[in-house]
Amino acid sequence: MPELPDVEGFRRTLVACAQGRVIRRIEVYDEGVLHGVSPERLRGELEGRRFTEPERHGKWLLAHTGGPTLLLHFGMTGRLVCSSPDEPVHPHDRVVFTLGRKRQLRYRDQRKLQGLWLMDPAGTERILSRQGPDAGKVGRADFRAALAGRRGSLKAVLMDQSVVAGLGNLLVDEILWRTGFPPGRPAGDLSADDCDRLHAEMRRTLRAAVRAGCVPPRDSWLTGRRDDPGPACPRCGTPLRRARVAGRGTVWCPRCQP
Repeated sequence: MPELPDVEGFRRTLVACAQGRVIRRIEVYDEGVLHGVSPERLRGELEGRRFTEPERHGKWLLAHTGGPTLLLHFGMTGRLVCSSPDEPVHPHDRVVFTLGRKRQLRYRDQRKLQGLWLMDPAGTERILSRQGPDAGKVGRADFRAALAGRRGSLKAVLMDQSVVAGLGNLLVDEILWRTGFPPGRPAGDLSADDCDRLHAEMRRTLRAAVRAGCVPPRDSWLTGRRDDPGPACPRCGTPLRRARVAGRGTVWCPRCQP
């Protein structure tokens, strides 16, 4: 599932493939990924406009055009692909933006759980106002404030996009393992020092994952061991535990995260 590092990678794909280029043609192969906008209006509003510098907030990608903003959310299986118009259309290509004779930007998504929105500034603000601060940019004081008074488990709170935007299942398990906090620990039990420790590990983990373009399945990471048969902790070798926490499959080390 795309998380903050993946979406940051899609932002860079958009920069390299489309920034500064005119949208010559838009082909909608599956309008089920369009939210609140028809294929005709999408073409009418965007064809002839130029992609400007995009932004990312949490798991949202904002493709600015000097007019309406195209908001993209990738759900579980979405991605952006830069390709040539000569390449055959992939079965999961839902919307294709032709940017010239030699370049296309394709929104590709197998399961179609999210998709594309076309918004004016007020609409963009309305969507982003429901998001917490971006996990990759939030400072210590704002992170403390975001967690203050929260009920529920640490796993549930950190995955709540209205608290901190951008963290998903793999990242939260990885960060909690690195911090030494169990996923079921009540978020309200955190001291100021605990919050600072969690913030530091979150930022450190995100920096490494953004460089990799994903949550990397390295042997030294919990992510690299969680799907092993009989998985063991990369740090201490203790057998990992599995359970559903906050409705999600969760992995942790009972020794490192007592």
